[in-house]
Amino acid sequence: MRAALSSSVNKQPLKYFLAWEPDEVEKVQGLTKWARALPDMVLPHPGKRPTGFVVICQDKRIDENLNRYQKDVGIVAQTMLLAAVEQGLGGCMIGNFQAGEVMEVLGLPEEIRPLLIVAFGKPAEEIHLVDVPEDGNTNYYRDENDVHYVPKRTLADELLN
Repeated sequence: MRAALSSSVNKQPLKYFLAWEPDEVEKVQGLTKWARALPDMVLPHPGKRPTGFVVICQDKRIDENLNRYQKDVGIVAQTMLLAAVEQGLGGCMIGNFQAGEVMEVLGLPEEIRPLLIVAFGKPAEEIHLVDVPEDGNTNYYRDENDVHYVPKRTLADELLN
């Protein structure tokens, strides 16, 4: 099987660690930090944790510049998440982790550098997109019923013309 993933100048430096076995999922979960804007909460809640992760990495033997392929990382992650939704799954991109710890726990060689972790599982939370308030605060929040609210700018705010 041939991979047909996007790649700047067709260098193809991205590699993927797939974690779906329960012990691997638990290892990756323990390396991620969720919901920085909600420091008093432990998220995801027990019983609502992802059942799989993809750790998107870059092979530094192909290219050492870890910034050059960030667009590719975003394209790949978004494509994965869109495909997940088509299968009735949900997901989340996680950038809050220590690459060195991930490398050590997963046994990755020095040349393979984790860039982004993408979590997957059955959606188990209620999430609402709301308009950014007048004060411009974009921090997400939860109400007393644990409903998650994510402020988003309006289309009029995003368009330049």
